[in-house]
Amino acid sequence: MKPTLEQKEKKWDTTYHRNSMDQEELSRAFLGLVKIMDELREGCPWDRKQTFQSLRSLTIEETFELADEIIKEDFRGIKEELGDVLLHIIFYSRIGSEGNHFNLLEVIEGVSTKLVNRHPHIYGDVKVDNEEDVKKNWEKIKQKEKKTGLLAGVPRSLPAMIKALRLQEKTAQVGFEWDHIDQVKAKVDEEMNELQTNLQNNCAIEEIEDEYGDLLFALINYARFLKIDPETALEKTNRKFIRRFEYIERLAKRPLTEMSLQEMDQLWEQAKQNE
Repeated sequence: MKPTLEQKEKKWDTTYHRNSMDQEELSRAFLGLVKIMDELREGCPWDRKQTFQSLRSLTIEETFELADEIIKEDFRGIKEELGDVLLHIIFYSRIGSEGNHFNLLEVIEGVSTKLVNRHPHIYGDVKVDNEEDVKKNWEKIKQKEKKTGLLAGVPRSLPAMIKALRLQEKTAQVGFEWDHIDQVKAKVDEEMNELQTNLQNNCAIEEIEDEYGDLLFALINYARFLKIDPETALEKTNRKFIRRFEYIERLAKRPLTEMSLQEMDQLWEQAKQNE
């Protein structure tokens, strides 16, 4: 006999109580933050003026700041940025309640119910063997809930690299996937050859761009098979490039515009050796 939603939520609640910090302290801190947000919304001219639209870019900025701290593995920074993101969630919920659209309680209950429903291997009688089974179940349940196309849930405004990864992950859940990593590598080689052919044939820039996009898409898929997050990998390379170039700037004995590429490259190699 399958457990009812009430039983599922009770199990979730019991597990949460057992594994979490002092509930009174947590409740007091959370409600205190909600109260501060209410006071700011009522008394501060800037907070009172904000809308969903005006907060949107600030929320994106806060999310990227959190991502930066995660890359640096700065746990003090992560804690601070998580607080900023939490504040934004409470802020949006307050604005939503003012317009009778939704309130903070509905936001919390909504995500709690979603998590319970989408984890039937925890709160139901579904059996899974690994994380891939969990992902497949998640997508199946999500499709039943929303009754939309498989890719409809990928936000259009996502950065292109992250969007490509999400598209590949989602289609893989229904079997639209290479069987082996060697096939993925072969696809990368194929796309590189097609790009080279277009360059050799002096094709129009639009055709070269199209082939370059195909190559990037294949490389992102290759990263996925290698269990590498391509966004994180590229950002680490960005930071490495910045670090090495700043080394060149520090040690250069004259303006960089007066230095040869060979001279700068020697300093670049020194930077690599000093890491």
